[in-house]
Amino acid sequence: MSVARTEEQERLRATLALTAPGTALRDGLERILRGRTGALIVIGHDRTVESISTGGFALDVPFTATGLRELAKMDGGIIVDKDLTRITRAAVHLMPDHTIHSVETGTRHRTADRVAKQTGFPVISVSQSMQIIAAYVGETRYVLEDSGKILSRANQALATLERYKLRLDEVSSTLSALEIEDLVTVRDVAVVAQRLEMVTRIAREIEDHVLELGSDGRLLSLQLEELVTGVDAERELVIRDYVPGGRRTKSPEVLLGRLEALSPTDLVDPASAARVLGLGTAEHLDGAVAPRGYRLLAKVPRLPSTVVDGLVEHFGTLQKLLSAGIDDLQVVDGVGELRARSVREGLSRLAESTILERYV
Repeated sequence: MSVARTEEQERLRATLALTAPGTALRDGLERILRGRTGALIVIGHDRTVESISTGGFALDVPFTATGLRELAKMDGGIIVDKDLTRITRAAVHLMPDHTIHSVETGTRHRTADRVAKQTGFPVISVSQSMQIIAAYVGETRYVLEDSGKILSRANQALATLERYKLRLDEVSSTLSALEIEDLVTVRDVAVVAQRLEMVTRIAREIEDHVLELGSDGRLLSLQLEELVTGVDAERELVIRDYVPGGRRTKSPEVLLGRLEALSPTDLVDPASAARVLGLGTAEHLDGAVAPRGYRLLAKVPRLPSTVVDGLVEHFGTLQKLLSAGIDDLQVVDGVGELRARSVREGLSRLAESTILERYV
């Protein structure tokens, strides 16, 4: 899913992928935990790392889980390359800038925090006494959890996503029927946009769980993909169908970004969704709006996007598209007689099935 994230969030996600169950690094970390020796591991090696490293041994050997475990028996830090293919140094005394602020109290964790902030590389700290694995990425400290705990939270989020997706399907079908009948209001569009954003946010949370679960999250990943397939496309189609001025104003990405920026409290208010999409304020919620036809045309099989754009540009509204005959459709570039019949029949079938679903 295409969800905006900060640079530090992306770096944390990349680090969690490296430490996920099924990876060599996670295997090595769990071996260290079981051995109760503790460890400090820097994932990356450059001049800055070299400048704060003293003592230890220069190794440059292949990275293995067992090798990491054995080297952790010695005091000092372990430095590996950023691709986790080589262990470059071990038993290193790391001396980061002591003026870098850190709220950590333990020597190992404080050093890990400062090294991560000074070098920009992820640092993993394994606590000998507390038996936890913590990842330090920039200003962020993230404690890695057992797969069972993560999976429990992920399954709860998945159940929530299923309920939200069911509700999204209902309001989306209602919107389609209202489009056919030319009865759409700003509130109807705002509610669909709300539900799409809610589903996207829950899916984003589950994506993070899947990433952290690694090989243990395969089934969860398949379930998530099945539930959210088509949601990203639907979000953009709603924007293109209803935002005033169409594609000549703000791009769908910009408007979706504004929707994503809404707080959870604001998101449940249709007026807030309508406002950020440029559809008006609370007093405009019951005002009528006319779709351009992108959502319905997207459901017509084998219809290229260039043809869809041409049809919308020529007719302007969905109602004009629905009332257009085969000869009218052929006026549009790229629409011959066969394609015109396909569009005409496709729109008719969609209109009929949508109305039947709503009233039968």
